[in-house]
Amino acid sequence: MAYQSGVPDQQFLWDIFRRVDKDGSGYISADELQMALSNGTWSPFNPETVRLMIGMFDRENRGTVSFQDFGALWKYVTDWQNCFRSFDTDNSGNIDKNELKTALTAFGYRLSDGIVDTLMRKFDRFGRGTILFDDFIQCSVILYTLTSAFKQYDTDMDGVITIHYEQFLSMVFALKI
Repeated sequence: MAYQSGVPDQQFLWDIFRRVDKDGSGYISADELQMALSNGTWSPFNPETVRLMIGMFDRENRGTVSFQDFGALWKYVTDWQNCFRSFDTDNSGNIDKNELKTALTAFGYRLSDGIVDTLMRKFDRFGRGTILFDDFIQCSVILYTLTSAFKQYDTDMDGVITIHYEQFLSMVFALKI
């Protein structure tokens, strides 16, 4: 397989794209992408995570990904796999609370144990005290998106904002999460 700067060659990507595009439409839907992805268990990839990823790479606003955007999506998922593996220090195939805190700290977040507990409860889909690969992506993307929105109002970078209720609603509803 030929790689240039970490991206597989176009033929390799086209072969994968054709296998994922089950209906041959030339676009990958959320359902098709969900069937193609694995979270390391026998359970289906989280549909919310798939929807988020499709939204990030869907430049045509069709709810699908074209081949032109598929390379970036493929690289994104591969990068997240490598990231996930690097924080799954016990090689369990999931992230526990300590591994999540380590990951978030490495990403630059300074969050209290209470917020890390909240994130664990929110993204631990099966109530096992661990987060699977797909839920880890969702947690990270939502945290990044919310933080970016917050920073737009935190102009003095002190971690505190004052906004009106309607500004808050506009900010939240404008997010692609």
